Amino acid sequence: MTLERRTELGEFLRSRRARLSPDELGLPRDRGQRRVPGLRREELARLAGVSVDHYVRLEQGRSLHFSAAVLDAVARALRLDPLERDHLYRLARPHTDPGPARPERVRPGLLRLLASVPDVPAYIIGRDTDVLAWNDLAAALLTDFGALDPGQRNLARLIVLDEGMRTLYADWPAKLRDVTSYLRFGGARHLDDPKTRALVDELCTASPDFRAAWTAHDIKDKTHGGYAYRHPIVGELELGYETLRLPDDPDQALVVHTVEDGSPSQTALRLLAAWVIEPARPPAR
Repeated sequence: MTLERRTELGEFLRSRRARLSPDELGLPRDRGQRRVPGLRREELARLAGVSVDHYVRLEQGRSLHFSAAVLDAVARALRLDPLERDHLYRLARPHTDPGPARPERVRPGLLRLLASVPDVPAYIIGRDTDVLAWNDLAAALLTDFGALDPGQRNLARLIVLDEGMRTLYADWPAKLRDVTSYLRFGGARHLDDPKTRALVDELCTASPDFRAAWTAHDIKDKTHGGYAYRHPIVGELELGYETLRLPDDPDQALVVHTVEDGSPSQTALRLLAAWVIEPARPPAR
């Protein structure tokens, strides 16, 4: 799988065209059958108020010097949400290649913030979904990050390739789509980084499920939400999560899980915490 910027731009725009129905947009019906789903290029250009040639040059990546007015018009015609619009801008506007990204370092203050939430699973995620730091409950819930080589502490890689992760999430396909969409969202900032390209190539080669999710070109930030888990020690539990992103480093974020007071999930989480304190004796259920 290539992460070349022009290719990414074209594939993204085609995927967004494909999800639009001509009928819902009030376009005339065709007498014949369409060869591809969604809107044709000329239909999209007409809706955006730009020439067909101008739109074709955008979708083919023949130039990365399109005006904000053109990009905004195309975004409106494609009915992009704010996150998708920002993604379009990242791909379509001129940029300076920063070269290979530097190794990430977590600020001491952020590590102290992580240490201040010992009662719920929490971790710090970085570029390409690398897990940079974690507390004991996060390791007990997800996986023992400390037992992994640093290069293997990657959430996307674990979700896709680790069998334990596949069984941990009650709806693993949904989790796969989420982590893939988040990897694509963050990866747009680092399309020229060999590490990002290598990770995507590895996962596309190893997993048809990931490859299908990646080629869907869906974009999702990690903000808040929740998942149901089937933990091998404490059984089923439902946890929410909130993401605290650093304003001066968009690649790093603190992810803190939450649990409803008085719920069975809170009881299960407390049992998991007891197991962390006394790992030799699994808690009674």
